[in-house]
This record gives sequence, structure tokens and C-alpha cells, in this order.
Amino acid sequence: MQPTPTAPPPTPSARPRVGERIMAVINRDPRTAPHGTRNDAVLAAVLLAGAVCLALFTDGGRRPDAVGWTLLVAAHVPIVWRRRHPLLVLAAVVALVGPYHALNNNHAAPAPASYVALFTIAVTGRPLRTILTGVAVLTASVSVMLTVNTHQAIELLRVSGWVVAVLFCGVDVRYYRQYVASIVERAERAERTREEEARRRVAEERLRVARDLHDLLAHSITLIGVQTSVAAHVLTADPERLDRAAVAKALDDIAETCRSARGELRTTLEVLREQDAPDARGPLPGLHGLADLVAAARVAGARVELSLRAGDVPPAVGAAAYRIVQEALTNAVRHAGPEPSVRVEVRAERDGLHLSVTDDGTGPDPAGTPGFGLVGMRERARSVGGTLDAGPRGGGVGGGFEVTAVLPTPAAPVPIGAPTTVTPERDG
Repeated sequence: MQPTPTAPPPTPSARPRVGERIMAVINRDPRTAPHGTRNDAVLAAVLLAGAVCLALFTDGGRRPDAVGWTLLVAAHVPIVWRRRHPLLVLAAVVALVGPYHALNNNHAAPAPASYVALFTIAVTGRPLRTILTGVAVLTASVSVMLTVNTHQAIELLRVSGWVVAVLFCGVDVRYYRQYVASIVERAERAERTREEEARRRVAEERLRVARDLHDLLAHSITLIGVQTSVAAHVLTADPERLDRAAVAKALDDIAETCRSARGELRTTLEVLREQDAPDARGPLPGLHGLADLVAAARVAGARVELSLRAGDVPPAVGAAAYRIVQEALTNAVRHAGPEPSVRVEVRAERDGLHLSVTDDGTGPDPAGTPGFGLVGMRERARSVGGTLDAGPRGGGVGGGFEVTAVLPTPAAPVPIGAPTTVTPERDG
């Protein structure tokens, strides 16, 4: 029994570089940073260690006594909550550092904690609040020092440039973070827009394919059904005198319809499977194919008259007109009764392409199951900016059914020549 092979261990993801981590910290809003309280506790401990070193090994006041050490340590405790309540933290630091300086303890020791509190105010608050806070802190500090030592007060004014520099650095970092956040927001908005556009294109393409498949299959299946009924009728009407020629013609018509449907279906599937050119549509049907639709409807038993007065039109408009006429003829063959009389009229006018398909049948059964034919025709018309109306002629049932549409064109073609009329032969 062979041992089961084990999967290789996952490759660890590359950790960000030190520079990238530093830039991430700079770019991130401190109020939303993860583990903020923990990090500030570590920062407070580091600042306190530095303050102890400054108090022990630098000049600028006497070495703190017990009260001084207590005030110095207490001044670093509020730093732990500087992200949540920056203004209160600064007030607490000033309230503790003031007595510390008043006792003439080492004046350099609490400076780093004070600068951190000021920087937090500047980086999280508005510039006006930052300026007012800085002025208030300097005023309070100088006032305290004047009561202790005039010389130290003048020295504090001399080094107040560090306070101004810290405040301006915080304001600059704040504006930089806002700038980075705006860039990220615009990038995310652009990405959402691209995703929405992609979804919209997919939805439109699915709708287009659904319309194409409906028009193709509904038309072909309807014709095959009618032709099969004709063949069945010929076979069963008079078995003693079987009209073999009629049966053969009906079967040939069925085979021809199947071949045409298979070709159109293959073209549609090739467009769907095309990956490199998703916008490729293949050759679109147009007004030149209306004669074939009329011939197919005539084979199905309809008496169709075509009047075509239009020149070249944009491919999208021609394809929409072709599909609308195709669906209208399919509905006429299916619902208008045996041997319906249908008139198809297409003409170009100044405002676009006008088409109408009328029959003398009863139209779809109002109590029947609603289909997608009329919806698809309206969508076809809207896809090129047109309108479509469909309903019983004369507003009642029994007087026929009419489909009319107006499809605007960028430059409406001028009608050419006389009307082209195709009238099928009528049996008997």
C-alpha cells in the first residue's frame, strides 16, 4: 500500500517591506488604525523611558524629586488614549506638566510627551482648532514659567518654534492623508463604475442573445409546426390518392427551415464563444432579408404582401426592423388562423424608418399564456431609440392585428424607386 501523497505547504505571502509599512502607518488615519490603544501604550512606555533618561542625564533644571517623578510619570499615562480623546489628553498632559515645570524640575524631560499630544491634536483636528490650541498651550506655559523664572520663560519663547513646527507637521500630515484618501476613494469609485459597466454590458448582451434566440427559434419552430401539419394533412386526407409531390415538398420545406435555423443558431453560438472580440456580432440581418421572411411565411400558408420603400439604413436599425417583422409574421402564422392575409410595409421618411405588419386574423388569445414576442419587439425598437405599438386593428378583436414601429436613423435615407411588392401566389 503506497503512502498517500501530501499536498505541498502553502507558499507564505511576501511580507511588506519596512518602507511600505512605514508609509502605510503615515497614510492611515490614526483613529481607525488597528490595535491603536496597545500601540499607544507601547509609545507611552518608550516616551517615559526617554523622559527618565533626559531627567537624569541632561541640564535644564534640577533632578526631579518624588513629587516631580510622580508628575512626570503621570503626564505620560494619558498618551495611551490620545487617539480616542486627543483634546482631553492634551489638557491632562498640560495640567500635569505645568506643576512639574513650576517646581523647576528638568524642563526637557516631559517635552517629547507634550509634542506627541500636540501632534495628535494637529493630525486629527481642523487647522483652526490646532492653531488655537497651540496658542493656548504656549500662553499657559509662558504664564507658568513667568511665575517661576523669568529667564526660563524667555527660554521657552525661544524654543517655541519647536511647538509651531510640530503643529505644522501634524497639519501637513493630516492634509496628506486626506489627499491619499481622496485618491483611494476615486480609484474605488472608478473600480465600482467599471464593475457596474461590465455587469450592465453582460446584462445587455444576455438580453440581446435571449431576443435573438427567441426570434430565431420561435419563428423556425412555428414554421416547422405548420409545415408538419401540412404534411400530416396530406398523408391523412385521402390515403387512396396520396399526393407524393405535396408530401415531398412539405418535407423539403421542413428541411430547409431546419437548415436555416441551424445556420443562424451556429452564428449566434460562435459570437457567444468568441473571447478575443466580445463585441463581435457577426453579419446582422437587415432589410435585404425581408423577402426571405415573406417566402418562409408563404410556405407556412400565409398570404403575404411586402411593400419596401427604403434605401440603406444603419445595420442596427436594419437588424431591429428585420427581427420585428420576423416576430410579427411568426405571430400572424401562429395566431391569425389558417391562410391569413398579411401586409408588410416598410418605408423611409424624414423622421426615420416606418414599418407596419397587419393581418386579418383574430390576434393572440387574451386568455392564453403570455409570451415574450411583444416584449421582445418593443425591446428591439427601444434598442435603437424607436417606438412600437401592437394591438387589435380598430381597437377590437376579430378585425385583425397590427404592429407599427418607428425606428429613427442618424440620417434618414431618402426613399428610392417605386415600392417593391412581393405577393405570394394563392392556391385555388
